[in-house]
Amino acid sequence: MSFALILASISFLMVVFWGGPYINLLKRWKIGKRIRIDGPGGHQIKMGTPTMGGILITVPVILITLALNVYNLIGNTVMGRSILVPLGVMIAYGVLGALDDWAGVKGMRRGEGFTARFKIQIELVLTFLIALVLYFGLDLHSIAIPGVPQKINIGLFYIPIAMFIIIGSANAANFTDGLDGMAGIIMASAFVAYGVIADLQGQIYLERFCFTIVGASFAFLWFNAHPAELFMGDTGSLALGATLGVVALMTGQWLILPVIMLMPVAITLSVIIQVGYFKYTKKKYGEGRRVFKMAPLHHHFELLGWSETQVVQRFWLVQLLAAMAGVALALI
Repeated sequence: MSFALILASISFLMVVFWGGPYINLLKRWKIGKRIRIDGPGGHQIKMGTPTMGGILITVPVILITLALNVYNLIGNTVMGRSILVPLGVMIAYGVLGALDDWAGVKGMRRGEGFTARFKIQIELVLTFLIALVLYFGLDLHSIAIPGVPQKINIGLFYIPIAMFIIIGSANAANFTDGLDGMAGIIMASAFVAYGVIADLQGQIYLERFCFTIVGASFAFLWFNAHPAELFMGDTGSLALGATLGVVALMTGQWLILPVIMLMPVAITLSVIIQVGYFKYTKKKYGEGRRVFKMAPLHHHFELLGWSETQVVQRFWLVQLLAAMAGVALALI
């Protein structure tokens, strides 16, 4: 654990060091965020803020992880080489998110990037391959239930479940990325929880990987704190979310992922409920109705009168308690 915390500090310093030059580069290339017209009025001033900030997180994590595991990567240690799985997922989803962010900046579909259908098709292919690697490559096919001493083998059902977990985690993190500082602090809290779980299981490579991400995420918050100089974008949110899903699967404690990711899950459900209820009422009454003032959930509370910083801090407090509860469940 002590070495993992040192890695977190190193990744923090790396990101802070090159964050300023990276932001200046994004400004020079005019890679700025486009803001929804129908969003909260106070968000319009964020128009043009540099995006694709996820690269600030993923690049140091990739470099540090590869540097630490050169021996294991070229050797025959399965445990050491297994870190290639979450690392590969971070790279793959980071590239997908970067392409989506780039498409949005360049004006595809009025700045909205790829269509949801296209992205989900790509994610299905990616996660299917990832699930096969987890099942056949790492021999993962069981579920850990709190209070039950032995893990339960679920066989081939593991593959579709793993796909659902990775896609769900990636998109939940993506929906959470809507306010200054929120996605970074919430995802960092979740990685701390799984880093602790990995430590308790003796998975030192996975533990170090998690805390390297935590350090990089904290450094990203240096530039993303309100008022944000840089946005994470899909480059970061999809990469972090999908990677967390894989980490949960590798620990076997994926059943408690909705607890550890309580706020992203709640935010995602708010979108599903809002869209579903709107379509239902429009079909039944000829006029769409809403459950929330606006979805995702954080915008609903903004329209209730909470300031952006209040929403972020209160959501994070709930998320922190949920992460602690998740670790407690893993210990049962």
